[in-house]
Parts: sequence; C-alpha cells; structure tokens
Amino acid sequence: MVVDFRKNAAPPAPITVGDSPVDVVQSFRFLGSIISQDLKWELNISSITKKAQQRMYFLRQLKKFNLPKTMMVHFYTAIIESILCSSITVWRLRSIRTKTSRHTNSFFRSAVGLINRARVPH
Repeated sequence: MVVDFRKNAAPPAPITVGDSPVDVVQSFRFLGSIISQDLKWELNISSITKKAQQRMYFLRQLKKFNLPKTMMVHFYTAIIESILCSSITVWRLRSIRTKTSRHTNSFFRSAVGLINRARVPH
C-alpha cells in the first residue's frame, strides 16, 4: 500500500518483488484491522460494527429464553466485547485531562473509564 498525502500525487512507480509486480490496493487487513489508503477508520469501524451486530442477534435470542443475567453478561463478554475490543492497543484508551465539561460529560470518557476500571485486577 502506498500512502501519499501530496496535493498533486503522481501515480506510484511499479514495485516488483522477485520479478512479480505488486498490486496497488485501496485497503488491506493486517492483524484483524483494516487499513485504508487514506489511513481513515471507516472501513475498520464498519467491519467491527457488522460483526458485533450479527452476534447481538444471539444475545437477543438468549434474552427471549429468559436466561439469567450473569450468563448473558458472560456471553456478551466472550462473544461481543472481544470483537469490539479487537485492536484495542491501537486505540490507546486513555482518559485525557481537559478543563471543559463537554469532554468530562461525554460518552467516550465514561466508556473509557468503565473499560479501564473493568480491566484492573482486584
């Protein structure tokens, strides 16, 4: 993949490895994350969201059968949360310090705090 942010980007020169030409692609999957040519997250986010939505169906089925809440939480943690937390080291979930209440009251800060507290061994 060639990443080029110049205003007048020229087409890249052909690359060959062992006399075989290397294809130029718009995006590729690396270690479970989709990396696009413009380094944006849309493809990766939509892929993760689609996977999580497909598995949410099974969680709703468990709720229909009136399974205990603890079993549903275990299912969520093992099947759904593992997908949502894939490539979490790339996200670097840290609570930043700000002086505005807009960030302090935001969903992102609350979610990061909950995830970080849940991961701390007791």
